[in-house]
Amino acid sequence: MQPKKLDLKKARKILDEDHFGLEKPKERILEYLAVNKLTGALQGPILCFAGAPGVGKTSLAKSIARAIGRKFVRMSLGGVRDESEIRGHRRTYIGSMPGRIIQGISKAKSSNPVFLLDEIDKMGSDWRGDPAAALLELLDPEQNKDFTDHFLDVPFDVSKVMFITTANSLSSIPVTLRDRLEIINFDGYTEYEKHDIADNYLLPKQMKLHGLKKGQLEIKRDAVALLMRDYVREAGVRNLEREIGSLCRKAAKKIVEGAKKIVVTKANLHEFLGVPKYSNFATEDNGVGIATGLAWTSVGGETLTIEATKLPGKGALILTGMLGNVMKESVRAALTYAQSRGYGKDTDFHKTDFHIHFPEGAIPKDGPSAGGVITTALVSLLTGLPVKKKLAMTGEVTITGRILPVGGIKEKFLAAYREGVKTILYPHTNQKDVSEIPQRVRKEMTLIPVKHMDEVLPLALEGWKDFLKKQKTKKSKTTPAKKAKKSSSESVKKSVNKKGRVTKKSKRK
Repeated sequence: MQPKKLDLKKARKILDEDHFGLEKPKERILEYLAVNKLTGALQGPILCFAGAPGVGKTSLAKSIARAIGRKFVRMSLGGVRDESEIRGHRRTYIGSMPGRIIQGISKAKSSNPVFLLDEIDKMGSDWRGDPAAALLELLDPEQNKDFTDHFLDVPFDVSKVMFITTANSLSSIPVTLRDRLEIINFDGYTEYEKHDIADNYLLPKQMKLHGLKKGQLEIKRDAVALLMRDYVREAGVRNLEREIGSLCRKAAKKIVEGAKKIVVTKANLHEFLGVPKYSNFATEDNGVGIATGLAWTSVGGETLTIEATKLPGKGALILTGMLGNVMKESVRAALTYAQSRGYGKDTDFHKTDFHIHFPEGAIPKDGPSAGGVITTALVSLLTGLPVKKKLAMTGEVTITGRILPVGGIKEKFLAAYREGVKTILYPHTNQKDVSEIPQRVRKEMTLIPVKHMDEVLPLALEGWKDFLKKQKTKKSKTTPAKKAKKSSSESVKKSVNKKGRVTKKSKRK
């Protein structure tokens, strides 16, 4: 199909048929196609779909090929270590063959297919070369007119091919290669979007695969909500589809045994899927020395619990939970801030050990964004004030208490929403990122931007105002006595003359 014959309305219809949501990626793809239609050429930036597993990156690439009427070729780069996989072997080697790029174009029997380079962040390198370096020429619109395969040994024009790449994490892609890609982020789905995807896409697809007719299986909406909360924790919908497939198998067995219709409800869901795999304990356990933070991972956002306790010792700081160097430094900075502000005056820091633990110790954790929640947990421990329930926070903290911006705001907020968090404290400078959160989610949660720990503590700790009043009353009781003592000593000094004798004025007093 030639670029000038592109029908944007048809393309939009196909993209909407195949995928629910993903408005930003779809809009960027339609812009890309519109420019191609106007220019009559297919040169442009190479798109990179980045996001958690199961959010629809690979399937959207297939939909693009169908929308513009092109052949689709997929090449998985996961585990590729040999440069010749990209460029081909030289003919001097026994068993030499063209690279997989030329092979894919040859199999498609088209010079302008949609070519998907899947899992570009999973490549490796060894003594045979670096495949990422071989992709630099291929994925540069200014150079790929003369792409040279070692087997062909002549320039081959691949500029008409529409290359699309996918990745879960951008950090493992070399900087020079990442510079050639236009990143389109695929964020996790909200609970409402997953409901619609389950009803309109996943359930009909799985019923068809398992031989069930329409009306033989009904899954109530409250059952889907419970399924997502207790059996599935992910940014995408891959595991959700797997669990729906499990329900379809159970239903197929019962129908073969004689049942006419299977209805899955909130009450009987456990009979089909067994014991729940997850429990919602994240923010319910908030208390003295226990707080909930938010973390970003390559598979979406997660809640992160921090526990702090103290015990007699020699002033040591004990850290457990498989922490990285940055997070260890965040804990030290938090303790420094708490000490500098005078929290825990009754605590002898030289004779007290502090143990900070991050549960799920087998999972590596790193990054500075937990600084705020670590500081809150420590101040809670030192003051004896419990952290409020259903509250979570994110943000880096300096030793003076300033809250610095962090990344992954949308993923973190969606994870908090999934866990039933009602209040989130986040850095003031991240307000621009909140606009990406679905409006329906924002309405159901209280999102409070903060600049300093002085703003965080009154919002996060119960009884903070009463604590400050007690501190002021203690100061007011001790301050007058000190002043009186000071004034009396000053009067004595004034009353003593240069020779060290007391004056008559002072005697009369």
